[in-house]
Amino acid sequence: MTQDEKWQQQYNLLMEFITTHRQRPSKHRIEEHLMLNWFKYNKKRMAKGELVPDRQEKFIQLMALAEKYRKLNQYGYLSFED
Repeated sequence: MTQDEKWQQQYNLLMEFITTHRQRPSKHRIEEHLMLNWFKYNKKRMAKGELVPDRQEKFIQLMALAEKYRKLNQYGYLSFED
């Protein structure tokens, strides 16, 4: 499996998770750690401008969907989960 195929597989997994569960991966659930770490790593790479343009477009869509389901804390503020 190539790096592009692995990236696409992880992208599809996270996209499916967010649309199915209507939430972002949690740092409190061990089974969601890989997805959360992948998301945070690619977010950092995007900020540095290191993502390939076609991956960048897909990741922007993923970030928009993740932002839609960002959790609020008990005071009504955004949590700093990532």
